[in-house]
Amino acid sequence: MSKPTPTGHRRDHADGTYCEWKRTFAAAIDDVWSAVTEPERLARWIGTWTGDPADGHVKFQMLFEGDDIPSEHFRIDECERPHRLRITTSMPYDGENPEHWLLRLHLEEHEGITTLTFAQNVPDLKMAEGVGPGWDYYLDRMVAAERGDDVKAIVFEDYSPAMTRYYVAEFTDTGAES
Repeated sequence: MSKPTPTGHRRDHADGTYCEWKRTFAAAIDDVWSAVTEPERLARWIGTWTGDPADGHVKFQMLFEGDDIPSEHFRIDECERPHRLRITTSMPYDGENPEHWLLRLHLEEHEGITTLTFAQNVPDLKMAEGVGPGWDYYLDRMVAAERGDDVKAIVFEDYSPAMTRYYVAEFTDTGAES
């Protein structure tokens, strides 16, 4: 397998600076929506959640980051099935002060091909260094899971630190603050 290449790009929106990635699937939009929203499907490539989304929040647990990773609180800010999902995450940062991430998912289908556009807010260069390679890794795992490929063949060490330089340049060259 060849080494992965970084795919995220800086995008400035009214509510802040984001890193944005795209992935395409030879699948109907409802199928891809299920891959990013159903706990059993998510568990194949990133994690799972518990709770009732109708309450406006769920508890999310990463499954491939080690055994001691605390669960995160996901507030569902917007959900327009099967096209748009906006989430604010809250996770313990230093035991007291939570860290918040804004996540955006947008899906479009054209002639049986669905494009997922995924974005996360990136308020500073340090964050870009970490989330850039991380989301390339997890989104590639999603693609592998949806194709029926072995997600274990996607190795994080192929992404980080190898992609860090790309994300530093992507956010430095366009004026992101460090």
